[in-house]
Amino acid sequence: MTLHDTPATPPGADRTFQVDLRGLVDLLSHHLYSSPRVYLRELLQNAVDALTARQGLAPDAPAGAFGIRLYADGSVVRVEDDGVGLSEADVHTFLATIGRSSKRADRIAEQRADFIGQFGIGLLSCFLVADEIHVLSRSARTPDAPAVEWRGRGDGSYTVRTLPASARTRPGTTVTLTPRADTGEWTGPERVHALARQFGSLLRHPVTFEDGSGTPAVPVNPEPAPWERTYPTPGARSRALAGYGEEVFGFTPLDTIELDLPAVGLKGIACVLPEAVPAGRRHGHRVHVKGMLLSEQAEEILPEWAFFVRCVVDAESLRPTASRESLYEDDTLAAVRDALAERLRAWIARVAASEPELLERFLHAHHLAVKSLAVHDDEILRMLLPWLPFETTDGHTTLDEFARTHRTVLVTSSVEEFRQVAAIASAAGLGVVNGGYTYDRELIHRLPEIRPEVVVADLDPETLTAHLDPVDRETELAATAYLALARDALAVFDCDVALRTFHPASAPALLVDSREARHERTRSRLAREQEGGVWGDILGALRREAPRAQLILNQLNPLVRAAVAIEEPELARTSAEALYGQAAMLSRRPLRPAESSLINRSFLDLLAHALRKDSR
Repeated sequence: MTLHDTPATPPGADRTFQVDLRGLVDLLSHHLYSSPRVYLRELLQNAVDALTARQGLAPDAPAGAFGIRLYADGSVVRVEDDGVGLSEADVHTFLATIGRSSKRADRIAEQRADFIGQFGIGLLSCFLVADEIHVLSRSARTPDAPAVEWRGRGDGSYTVRTLPASARTRPGTTVTLTPRADTGEWTGPERVHALARQFGSLLRHPVTFEDGSGTPAVPVNPEPAPWERTYPTPGARSRALAGYGEEVFGFTPLDTIELDLPAVGLKGIACVLPEAVPAGRRHGHRVHVKGMLLSEQAEEILPEWAFFVRCVVDAESLRPTASRESLYEDDTLAAVRDALAERLRAWIARVAASEPELLERFLHAHHLAVKSLAVHDDEILRMLLPWLPFETTDGHTTLDEFARTHRTVLVTSSVEEFRQVAAIASAAGLGVVNGGYTYDRELIHRLPEIRPEVVVADLDPETLTAHLDPVDRETELAATAYLALARDALAVFDCDVALRTFHPASAPALLVDSREARHERTRSRLAREQEGGVWGDILGALRREAPRAQLILNQLNPLVRAAVAIEEPELARTSAEALYGQAAMLSRRPLRPAESSLINRSFLDLLAHALRKDSR
C-alpha cells in the first residue's frame, strides 16, 4: 500500500491509503495462505456464512432447504448459494472495501460466533487463480430486491450494475471465476471436486458438485460426521469410527477414543497409533471449525505428550487465525487442550482397569509417551508405572515383575554405564535398571510410592566392585609387577588397575567409569593447566579430589591369566593397553581421540609381536 498525497491536500488534513491490489494479492499468496487451493475454501466459507445468515431470517425453514452448488468444467469455476445475498449498498460496502466483512456489520454483530470467517479478505484469495471475479447476488432481506452484479479485477478496479430481479430468480449469491491458464491444476473439475470434499465433507449444509459433462450433480457431503450418526449397537459405532479414522489417516487405529466437549461444541475422535513414533514427534491433527476444514496439521489442539494419537475434530467455538489455516492461541484453545488431555487420561485409566490385552499392546508401542505423562501425572504413575517396560539386568521387563525378585533396585545414570555393568551385575545377582533413557531414572526412583517394600538407589562403582571377589594373596603378589606396569601405562587416562574374580568368566575386564567422574577429571586437569591465572582461581575453587576410572581385570579369564604372567615389560604394557581399549569399546561410550589411538597402536603392536614370534 502507498500513501496517497496530492499538492492540493492542505497541511494537517487527513489522508487515505491507496491499495496496490496486485501487491496485496502477492502478499496473500506468499505469506498468508499456504497454497492457491484455499480459494475454494474461502468461497465455500462465504457461502456457508451466507446460509447461516439466511437461516437467521427464516428460522422455520426445513433442514436442507438452503444449499451450495459447485460447478467446474475446466473453463470456469462457479460457486452458488441460497444464502442471504447482497444488496447494491452491501456490494459497495463489503466487496469494494478490503478488510471489511459483512460478518462484522452492526445488525449481526451479536451473531458473529455463528460465522466461520470474520476478517473480510477471503474473496481476495480468488485472485490467486483468476484475474477477474464475477459476483451476481440478490438480497433475501427485501422481497423485491433487484439483482446486483459486481466485477472485480486484479488491478484494483471494479464495476457494479443493478439488474432486473429476473437475472437471479431467488435470493443468494453466485461467484464465477475464469481461471488463468497457469492455474489449471487448481481449477480443473477433478481437483475442484477433490478440494470440495477435502474442505467441506463435514459441512452441515448440502453441497453438490457438477462437472459440466451432463452427468447429474453429485453430493460432496452426503452424510453427517460419523460421530453424529446413530448406530444399531455400540460395536457398530466403534467399527464405524475406526473405519473413518483409517480413511482419514491411512492406518488402522489400535483403538478409537470419542471426544465430546459440549461447552465449546467440539466432537470428534482420537485414533491411537498402532506403532511407536519417535520421541517428541508431534503429529498434526485434522481440525474443522463449524464443519469447514481448518487444518490437517494442527499440533496445538493436544499437549506435547499426546503424540500417540491423531485426532479429527469439529468445533464451534475455536477461533481461526486470519489465514484460517491454524487456530488462534487463546484461553479457549488452552481450555480445550486441557479438556482433551483429560479425555486421553481417562481412556488410559479405563484400558488399564478393564482391557489388559489392549493395555499391553498400547504400552508395547507407546511406553515412552506414557512415561512422559507419568512423570507429571500422579494418577497415571500409580496406575501404569508397575506395567511400564524397562531395560534391566533381567532383560526388558516391567518394574512389577522386576521388583518380585529384586527388593533393592539399582539405577544407572546413563545407558553406557548400564552397558558396562549389566552382564557382571547380573552374574553377581544385582538388580540393575537402565536409567539412561528419557524419563526412566526419575520414574524408577518413584517406584517405592507404588511398592513401599522396594528400595531404589543409584548405582555407584563402589557398590559394584564390592560384589566382585578378591583374588587370593598369592595370586595378588604374583601379579604385582604386571599391575604396576599396567597402572603406569594407563595413568594418562587417570585409570587405576585391579585384579578380581567375577562372572561371566568370558569377560576379561570391566572398565568402571562414570560420565560425572570423567567431567570431574577434565575440570581438575583444566584447573592444573590454568594455575596462577584467573581461570585457575575459579576452577581451583571448584576443585575436589577427582575420582579415577578403574580397569578391573578378571582372574577367571584365561587371557588375563596369561597376560599377568608376561615377563617382557613392553609386551605387558601393550597387553594392558589392549585390555583397556577392549573394555572401553564394550562400554559403548564415545571414545576419546587418545583412546582410539591407543586401541590402534596396541593392536598393531600385538600383531607385530605375534608375527615376529611366528617367524622364529
